[in-house]
Amino acid sequence: MSYDEGNIFARILRGEIPCKKIFENKEALAFHDAYPQAPVHALVIPKGAYQNVYEFYQNATPEELKGLSEAIVNVIDLLGLKEYGYRMITNHGLYGGQEVPHFHVHLVGGKPLGRMVATRN
Repeated sequence: MSYDEGNIFARILRGEIPCKKIFENKEALAFHDAYPQAPVHALVIPKGAYQNVYEFYQNATPEELKGLSEAIVNVIDLLGLKEYGYRMITNHGLYGGQEVPHFHVHLVGGKPLGRMVATRN
């Protein structure tokens, strides 16, 4: 499957849709989630056209890897997540719950988050 240039994160990167930016560098953009699931909920996305985490780690350049890591660390610091903790999530595919076909990392915190997975089937 090829990358969907019409996905919402691609449109945000092109400036077609606004976002509440937290941090940006040459390789990544971080912004507040429009539908937060916790008091603090940020998204960090690479600027490259990667559909999922697997594709990113298989194909990203060293600069893209470093840039995404830098963005994540800066967001953790800027939002004060380090002191009390946070959850870092990336979803991949149908069973993983991925809703937008552009690799993205969720950083959530600001309250106790409970168990990661509530039930087993």
